[in-house]
Amino acid sequence: MTNYLDFEKPLAEIEGKAEELRAMARANEDMDVTEEAGALDKKAATMLQDLYKGLTPWRKCQVARHPDRPHCRDYIKALFHEYTPLAGDRNFADDQAVMGGLARFNDRPVMVIGHEKGNDTKSRIQRNFGMARPEGYRKAIRLMEMADRFNLPVITLVDTPGAYPGKGAEERGQSEAIARATETCLQIGVPLVSVIIGEGGSGGAVAFASANRVAMLEHSVYSVISPEGCASILWKDAEKMREAAEALRLTAQDLHKLGVTDRIIPEPLGGAHRDPPKTIKAVGETIEGLLGELSEKSRKALVKARRDKFLAMGSKGLAA
Repeated sequence: MTNYLDFEKPLAEIEGKAEELRAMARANEDMDVTEEAGALDKKAATMLQDLYKGLTPWRKCQVARHPDRPHCRDYIKALFHEYTPLAGDRNFADDQAVMGGLARFNDRPVMVIGHEKGNDTKSRIQRNFGMARPEGYRKAIRLMEMADRFNLPVITLVDTPGAYPGKGAEERGQSEAIARATETCLQIGVPLVSVIIGEGGSGGAVAFASANRVAMLEHSVYSVISPEGCASILWKDAEKMREAAEALRLTAQDLHKLGVTDRIIPEPLGGAHRDPPKTIKAVGETIEGLLGELSEKSRKALVKARRDKFLAMGSKGLAA
């Protein structure tokens, strides 16, 4: 069953009517609904194209959060072979919101790390909806340092509303863990490629995405705060999230203009959730290309280029 977003309700009605006709035809073999259902399909296809032709930033946020969008574990399962998960921060616990381990990408040994939101009620609770605690960032630090020691490229898949803001997380040093993870990203002497596959929220995303190359899926978002959080702070009204989304410049297109991201990965019409295999394939091809750009660079050059990239960030948009 397709999960429709609020702005897709007219589309849901048309596609629902087409499916009802087909269900009636299956129940009654003498009924031929080919022409009527085909006309509805054509109308639905046109409407889908119109809806996604010029998505507002807020609607892009909704698409980025779609529950059927492929998640980190889907990408790992499809793109990486011989994946060996590594658990724990060797200090407190294993954070299920962060998954990572050794793997082969196109027969090349790599370290892959990402946020995992879960895909049903049980797994979402287990994964804390992709909101990492300090032990999650410390696990990521441990894996990045291991990759650096063995000269393995690091690939990170970012999909988080932000770091978990709970009392326990703060008591265990949430901000320090995020800062250390960001520092580790900037210091390792191996290629680091990050892909924003859904939400890139706040420092929780930056801690994984301070990379040599950052790519974003077409309808993903990347921002210092969620639109709802921004609206609550600026206007004391979370319902002003649409205005906040406009002001935050959080879309892949805006961030590419600002020089924050390096690639925009096209999504299937209607979003990644409409055709996950096609989306995953496109992400894999992009990662392969970005790693190729970095493969000949020395350790010193990789670190310097990463530092220079972040020092210059935003100048592109300001100059324009």
